[in-house]
Amino acid sequence: MIEKFLYPPAKTGGFFCLLPILITLNLLIQTLFTANFAHETVWFMYKGCSIVLLSFLLFSFKLSAQDNYEIQVYGAKLVAKKRTMVELHSNYSFKGTKWLPAGEYSDNHVFHETIEITHGFTSWFETGFYIFNSIGSDNRTAYVGSHVRPRFAIPEKWKWPVGLSLSFEFGLQKKEFSANTSTLEIRPIIDKKWNKFYFAFNPVFDKSYAGPDQNKGYVYSPNLKGSIDLSKELAVGLEYYGSVGALPNLDPFQQQQHQLFIAADIDFNPDFEFNAGYGWGFTNSTAQRILKVILGVRL
Repeated sequence: MIEKFLYPPAKTGGFFCLLPILITLNLLIQTLFTANFAHETVWFMYKGCSIVLLSFLLFSFKLSAQDNYEIQVYGAKLVAKKRTMVELHSNYSFKGTKWLPAGEYSDNHVFHETIEITHGFTSWFETGFYIFNSIGSDNRTAYVGSHVRPRFAIPEKWKWPVGLSLSFEFGLQKKEFSANTSTLEIRPIIDKKWNKFYFAFNPVFDKSYAGPDQNKGYVYSPNLKGSIDLSKELAVGLEYYGSVGALPNLDPFQQQQHQLFIAADIDFNPDFEFNAGYGWGFTNSTAQRILKVILGVRL
């Protein structure tokens, strides 16, 4: 029963994945329309990006899927109590991964669209739910899978010198898109803001329960972010995403994943989120060139 719910028939998979994406975009754009922005330039930038993304979605069926569904270094801060955050993670691979497990779809020239819905229950606990989708040619427009992510944090009112939180993300995904179909991610999160500078470190540990890596230990996947505020609304910086293998026995370098993004965050309103970046991969097991955009609204 769970399998039928998570993996609808291929004939309806394309419609299934597009419908929630378009609904989420519509929600984001309509909410932005009603917001009272202090800076019209930022509003037009945000609206323009939304229109471009929608155009990509509508015209991408002739484009030619795998990781890189949610490319983000987490900050320690949670969604506020009794509020809900809705995000659309949109990633396009200009040049995909050279080495893939047998039977897994290529991630070259493909859109990955992820809907993330997170609700804050207390000052120290939230839960997120993800819907992963792929849009591409050769039967690659499909619903991919779903994850659930409870997260705990040190409340800000404790005034610790750094932000600290811990998330556990578990889910299932189709084997055509990820050879490891049942996975757990344990993500400690540390961050700190010094004047105009921001730093975040996520020493992630991944475990497969079904697939070629199920007999491995926990795979170490460090994520790093550093940025500087150029203004009250704009910050720019670098984001690093890696995966080096199960400790203490690291994978050979070309089987590891190393990816670096130039990224920007626009913070024009506390109820909205915008992040965009362009990334390069440095091994054969990493997508080589990716554009990512995150649009979010707090309800």
